[in-house]
Amino acid sequence: MEEILVRISDIMWGLPMILVLIGTHLYLTFRTKFMQRHIFKGVMLPFKGSSTAGGDVSPFGALTIALAATLGTGNIVGVATAVAIGGPGAVFWMWITGVLGLATKYSEGLLAVKYRVRNSDGSYSGGPMYTLERGLKLKWLAVLFAVFTVLASFGIGNTVQSNSIATLLSASYSLPTWVTGLILTFLTALVIIGGIRSIARVCVYFVPIFAGLYILGGLYILAIGYETLPHTISLIVSSAFTGHAAVGGFLGAALMQTMRIGIARGLFSNESGMGSAPIVAAVAKTPNSVQQGLVSASGTFWDTIVVCAITGLIVVNSGEWASGYDGSVLTRVAFEKIPVVGPFVVEFGLLTFVFSTIIGWYCYGEKSISYLLGPKVVLAYKIAWVALVYVGATVSLKAVWSFADIANGLMVLPNVVALWGLTKIISKETDKYLGNKCNLNNIDEDIQ
Repeated sequence: MEEILVRISDIMWGLPMILVLIGTHLYLTFRTKFMQRHIFKGVMLPFKGSSTAGGDVSPFGALTIALAATLGTGNIVGVATAVAIGGPGAVFWMWITGVLGLATKYSEGLLAVKYRVRNSDGSYSGGPMYTLERGLKLKWLAVLFAVFTVLASFGIGNTVQSNSIATLLSASYSLPTWVTGLILTFLTALVIIGGIRSIARVCVYFVPIFAGLYILGGLYILAIGYETLPHTISLIVSSAFTGHAAVGGFLGAALMQTMRIGIARGLFSNESGMGSAPIVAAVAKTPNSVQQGLVSASGTFWDTIVVCAITGLIVVNSGEWASGYDGSVLTRVAFEKIPVVGPFVVEFGLLTFVFSTIIGWYCYGEKSISYLLGPKVVLAYKIAWVALVYVGATVSLKAVWSFADIANGLMVLPNVVALWGLTKIISKETDKYLGNKCNLNNIDEDIQ
């Protein structure tokens, strides 16, 4: 079964999926008239907020929840794996994927707010399932997306994350997995018991602090190795277009491998096109859909263009990327070249990013299960979520990793249908607010 799941996962995240997502990124970049030029405006918007707009959490709160779910092992181990397989040039293609993915993440956030609904208790719900149902009248596809999201939440968002923390602490400090499981279970229950507003309050403080510490630690490591940094950057850029002998095979095969693994890891890291982040973007307090689209895009900026780039530079700059290590070992070896600080940065990053993924993905799962079965099942979902955190920490989950990858891939398909099917709406809204006047403070009457 494990072998079968691995094969299906490889097919799911193979060349066809890469072409679909890259094609979507390029198409939306064109239709939004290269919205990437507004990304720094998007980076600043979460800090302004909007007290009069409808929504459940602040734009900054929505962004930090999305970042909590996105920042994870892919930003550390995943980057090293890409370098180990594809060579230094893979870092360049990850970065390019992040730049192009800004348009897709922007479009997802825009549609999430445009088609969100207000519940009977005054709260908001949205995401690709509501976009598919209300925008394209494809209820059956909306249901499929919600089902895939629930399945993915229990996999990549829960059990495999707690398993990663437990395995790391067991290997590094001989801490029994059941102890890690109990601690994680308690902390998770403490955070999610109050629902999405409680999670937002935690993420608003938790994510910026810990992500900031990782970024600062990474920059410190790069500063220590500044002498070789220019050569490293040159190697990353040149290898992106020539491949590298260490990859193996003739030049053409090496170049294609570098591009494929870099693009695939970049897509998987920032989740642009997967449809997960729009679920929480829909509950943000925002005066118009375009504002939240820009805020959502800033998440990809931080995740891939900043965090993944720092990790990639550290790994390549260490010189250990050609030593034949696999991704997880390469990460540790690269960071350990800097005594004391290096190991602390990588372990601290993994621990905090993985836990943040658990609480961030809970929001996606809760909204999806509520869409499928109604709000009455949310309590049962919380109980199951907390219980599976412990299960994930204490059992072997090799097959679940592949299953989670498959569920993530299945989420992409209906979400891409929504993005392509509603491109005219995306283009119209973008022209309305990001045209020559760029009046983002106008109230969008369609969402009041």
